[in-house]
Amino acid sequence: MSVRLYIGNLPKELERQELAAVFEEYGDAVTTKVITDRKTGKCRGFGFVTVKNDEEADQIIEKFNGYVLKESPMKIEKANPRAKGDGESTESSGGGSSVSKRSKGKSKKSSGDNEAVQPDPRWAQELEKLKELLAAQTTNS
Repeated sequence: MSVRLYIGNLPKELERQELAAVFEEYGDAVTTKVITDRKTGKCRGFGFVTVKNDEEADQIIEKFNGYVLKESPMKIEKANPRAKGDGESTESSGGGSSVSKRSKGKSKKSSGDNEAVQPDPRWAQELEKLKELLAAQTTNS
């Protein structure tokens, strides 16, 4: 299964070939995409890299997160999955925002919905530790 990585803080004058050159050591196993402005054709400051598996994704994140490209340190993380029906213009950038463009302005879901709210997986371990500390604190009181 392929893994999509979000790459942020890209310079405005960046071309796809320049981004691809950064990851050339991985060969054809990596595909790159720079998101451009429709009117100007310049980079919007972010792009995506797709790799074949989680191991390669973790290696790339570890190696290239903070890598300076044209005087801009790149920010790399696993991209948030796209929601069904979303087009290119509403694509989530994966930039760490917990509110997607699609859900902005909508009212909060009522408690009667079947969907359970899940914590952000990047913070799940920390949340679990806090829950354990809170449980231990209340039992000691």
